[in-house]
Amino acid sequence: MLYKFLRLVTFVLVMALGLVACSNSYSSLADVSEENSSSETFSSSSFVVSSSSSIKFSSSSDASETVSVVALVTDTFEVFAFGSLNIDVVADSFLTKFDYGDVVSVMVPGYDTLDVPVVASYGDVFPGEFFLYVSSGLNYLKLEARYGQMAEVVGLGRGAEFPIEVAIRMKEKGGYAEHLGNLNSLAISYSIEAYPELSVADFANFRMVRTTGMGEGRLYRSSSPVDPSIGRNKYADSLAAVAGVKTFVNLANSEEYAESYNGFAQSYYATRNVVYLDVLPGFANTPFKEGFVKGLRYMVEHDGPYLWHCTYGMDRTGYTIAVLEALMGATAEEIKADYAATHKNFYSVSGGKQVALTAKQAELIQAIIVRLMRNAYKVEGVDISDFENADLAAATEKYLLSLGLEQAEIDALRARLK
Repeated sequence: MLYKFLRLVTFVLVMALGLVACSNSYSSLADVSEENSSSETFSSSSFVVSSSSSIKFSSSSDASETVSVVALVTDTFEVFAFGSLNIDVVADSFLTKFDYGDVVSVMVPGYDTLDVPVVASYGDVFPGEFFLYVSSGLNYLKLEARYGQMAEVVGLGRGAEFPIEVAIRMKEKGGYAEHLGNLNSLAISYSIEAYPELSVADFANFRMVRTTGMGEGRLYRSSSPVDPSIGRNKYADSLAAVAGVKTFVNLANSEEYAESYNGFAQSYYATRNVVYLDVLPGFANTPFKEGFVKGLRYMVEHDGPYLWHCTYGMDRTGYTIAVLEALMGATAEEIKADYAATHKNFYSVSGGKQVALTAKQAELIQAIIVRLMRNAYKVEGVDISDFENADLAAATEKYLLSLGLEQAEIDALRARLK
């Protein structure tokens, strides 16, 4: 196969670290200090690569069994054609020390370090999230961004020299296991009859954004007012008309595609200002970032009220609305609660009827927007790792400046939304 033909090196090398009893030093194919361990930092000078085809893992002798492995990224075709980083570790060997649902730190020395879950399926993470794809039977792992290009995320360009050594270290044993269980429990219906406790607005995922700093009736969000695929478009369209929305930002479609929907010409939507961005939820990648900036500039140039939507109004809309909320001064709790409200409106349907999300499910869903924002901001050099205590408004201004907006445009955007 072409893929196998293009793989430059198929074997992986390893770091064997033995914890010396009663000391903070490690024995020696590689030296990762206890200080570095606690800060989740790896030293590229500690990587040792050999020609051995056996896979060896370093592990501590304590109960937590901290394990690490050093491997190679060599497949330039895969990197630049699809953006994924193929790591030369046999998946079944990797799974002898790591499990699905673990959170690992992956370091591409000289580029970036990411904390990601170990999963078996792309559907085990939400759109936009980063993950380590491990499929039993494959002779490699994949560091991926769902709907995005991981090579760009970590800063790998075509001038990169291969092979590149990558270190993988246990970050939190089972740290993503509850999220996997939660994802498997969620279900949606396209029938309003399945949601007897919801209002029509909630069913359409239509609501005014009311977080701190946002003006009354300035910004709305919803599922698609024109796409009939999830059975909510006519409700969203009529609610937008009642709210007097003047400007729509469509994250999901091109203009041509949107106009092909049955009933588009008869919609309220068709009579208003609309910008079509047609982006995937690769929040840390150039296509999404350029589309986002285009949508924000369209807002500055057109009158509100404004409504942002994608298909469900959940992933792409959830992220963009969270950024706008942060810019206007919303608290971390407000941002998380508004993001989770969408999921409460869609999930969980069991036996043809919606049942309320548990408090734990809501908490796990709130954590998604925190991860998405942390990751996308980090790529732009903006640190919101302490999300609860960060100055999110100031951080978001820096983030938008990094995306290419001018300060005058950000000021005008704030004025539009006050």
